[in-house]
This record gives sequence, C-alpha cells and structure tokens, in this order.
Amino acid sequence: MSAAPSSPASTALLTDRYELTMLDAALRDGTADRPCVFELFARRLPGARRFGVVAGTGRLLEAVGRFRFGDDELRYLRDERIVGPETLRFLEGFRFRGTITGYAEGELYFPGSPVLTVESTFAEAVVLETLALSILNHDSAVANAAARMSIAAGDRPLAEMGSRRAGERSAVAAARAAYITGFGATSNLEAGRRWGIPTMGTAAHSWTLLHDSEEAAFRSQIEAHGTDTTLLIDTYDIREGVATAVRVAGTGLGGVRIDSGDLPTVAAEVRAQLDELGATATRITVTSDLDEFAIAALAASPVDAYGVGTSVVTGSGSPTAGMVYKLVARQGGDGSWVSVAKTSTDKGSRGGRKAAFRELERGKATTELITVSDGFEPLGNAAEHPDARPLQVTLMQSGEADAAYLGAAGVHAAREHHSRVREELPVRALALSRSDPALPTVFREVD
Repeated sequence: MSAAPSSPASTALLTDRYELTMLDAALRDGTADRPCVFELFARRLPGARRFGVVAGTGRLLEAVGRFRFGDDELRYLRDERIVGPETLRFLEGFRFRGTITGYAEGELYFPGSPVLTVESTFAEAVVLETLALSILNHDSAVANAAARMSIAAGDRPLAEMGSRRAGERSAVAAARAAYITGFGATSNLEAGRRWGIPTMGTAAHSWTLLHDSEEAAFRSQIEAHGTDTTLLIDTYDIREGVATAVRVAGTGLGGVRIDSGDLPTVAAEVRAQLDELGATATRITVTSDLDEFAIAALAASPVDAYGVGTSVVTGSGSPTAGMVYKLVARQGGDGSWVSVAKTSTDKGSRGGRKAAFRELERGKATTELITVSDGFEPLGNAAEHPDARPLQVTLMQSGEADAAYLGAAGVHAAREHHSRVREELPVRALALSRSDPALPTVFREVD
C-alpha cells in the first residue's frame, strides 16, 4: 500500500469498529458520497445542572487533522478483516475535507443546543463520531464541574491538582478544560507545556516525612524556594506545624496549606494563630477532597485559595456530558435534501439544519433560540434577531481548521470567551442545587 508511514500522533483508530463497518457497507452500496449533516448535542444537562460549558473543541480540531490512516493502521484493519480491500484503498488517502461549525470553545450550552455541526459526505462525517464524542463529552464534563467551582469560589483563586486521579492523557485534557472555565493554575506540567497554563506546586507530605523533623523539612524548603513558598502544615499536629512554619520562615511566610480536618474550623484556627504570631499576610490554601459544595461552604472562612483534585477531573459526579452525534439531514437519491431524525422513546433527535441564537434582555440571557430548516434553505442571520447573539462559528472549512481555535492561543481565547458569556447568565443559573436548565430551548421552524 502507498499510504504514509504511521505516526504515534494518528487518531484514526480512536474510534469504534461500527463506524468503519458502516463505511465499508456504504462504499459497497454507493451511499458513501451522499452529502450529510451530522449534529452533536446534549438531550439534557447531566446532574440536573443549570447550564453546560463547551470544552475540547480545539483538541478535536487538532485530532481531526491527524485522522489519517498510515501503514500500521491499515495493516491492522486488513489483518483483522475489519473492512474489505475497497475500503482499505479509500482509507489510504483519507482526510476530512468537510466543514465543521459550532459553539466557540468556552461557550455555554443547553439541552438541544447544536454544539457541533459536521457537513461532509457520509463517509467522511460518520467516522468522526467517536472521536468527537470522546473529546467533547470528557472535556465538557470537566468544564461543567469547574465552572460551578469557579462560581462557588468567587474571587478566590482555584488550582487544578487532580492528575493522579485520571488517566495520564485525560489529566492533561482536564487541566485544560478547568483552566478555560475559571481555574487559574494546574499542577500538571504537560498541561503547562502543551497549553500554556500556569503551573503550581511545592511539596507533599512525603517531603516532611523524609526529614528527621518537620522543622528540618521546612528549613530545607525555605532555603530552596524562599519565604514566599507554601508550607504544608498538617503532616503531624497542625497547631505545632503553624508555629514551626512561622519560627522558620518568619512573619513574611508566603502561605500554608491545609489538606485535612474540618476545614472551616481548622482554617479559622490557623488564621487566628497566624495573626497572633504576626504573620497577618500569610495566605491559607485548602485542599482535601473539595468540590463545588465544599468550596461554597468555605465562603465565610478565612481561606485565600483552593486546590481541587478528584472532583474536578471526574466531573464532580457527572463524568460525561452525555452528548450524542446524530445524522439530521442528508441528500436523497434525487439530490434533494431530506430532514432525518431518530424517534426512539426518550432518545429522539430533531432533524434539519439548525442555527443558534441566545436571546438577551438588558444584557442577560433569556432563551436559547434554535431555528430549524428541513432543507438547505437560509436559516436566518443576526440582523433578523437584533436582541440575540449568534452562537455558531466556522471551526473548519474544507478540512482546514481555523488557527484561532488551536494551541495555547486557542485555550486562552476560550478562557476569555467563557468569562464574557458567563456574565450573561441570570442569577438563578449560578445556584448549585439541582434544577431545570436556566434557559429554555425554543425551536423555531424556518419556512
């Protein structure tokens, strides 16, 4: 075969077998080249949350660009007899050449929002289903949780430190999603290198246990990193740890970290002790299995920053965003466009191409408006909805991704976009309790 050599960066087999067996059958019966429109959306918000956040878009665009079949991938498909010779020849030169539009990364979404629209042939679009869902479902789940934690934290800084509670690559993606939605730093160095996210971290309990005494550990850390470092004070007795920390570093100690105990009570006691010792500017960071509810419970406590691990990287009880990828329109045998939809009980979809707008009243969002066309007619534009903000952007045209959404620059742009659009949320959307979505989704047919 004449395909290019396989690269470790290839994403071609990050997929489910049935996508390639459908492709194989479509090439046989002549439907592979039919123009199609696929849509990625969520039927509901997981955990009865009030809004969702789109994350992973930039990662997906890069992954689509690497969706190529090299010698190793083709050999595997041939040896396992997953597809026939015609499909192997088709895949030798495969690259996605279609168009992808969707919500900008960092944007809010609601049930039925057309988060991603893929327009291409059936052959090109169907094979992207698992790749798109695995990235957006994971990253958006983390973003959904991280946004709630950011709201609960208010102006206090948040650091993501959950790498050890996730797969090694999922950990990097989780750090990225958390940063987009309000976290200010990560402990993960690959996330810092790959996505330009600020990194943080000083010492764990093993550092203190390594030394003959807590005082020796603190002195060594101060000598290495200066007095602005953060000392972990709960390896042994917290009160003694605070006293030792100030004795070693002086009243200019940068910070202390608490990783155990009844945090509201302990934080108050530590703050009082630090102030008594003259370390009034020493910051208190708390960690210890925090989630959005624990952070909210600490709102009145003298805490300066939070470090969150397990809860944020696992979606805080909702580890997937529950998005699906469905065919919503296709060309028929006569060349005309046909709206198609799944009608299964509780798992139906709405056919037709869609355009999305967020209606606003005095700067606050009121409705998620989705216009729907049965064919390929114009769906409306911003001028027709003067009190609404268009939500979709072109992410990839003719198989080429818009560079504005890629790399570290794309991550920072997504973070800024999320910060802006979250200001549009009504007050009721900021509550942490289970409820209906903060905005109703209204579908409007286009004649």
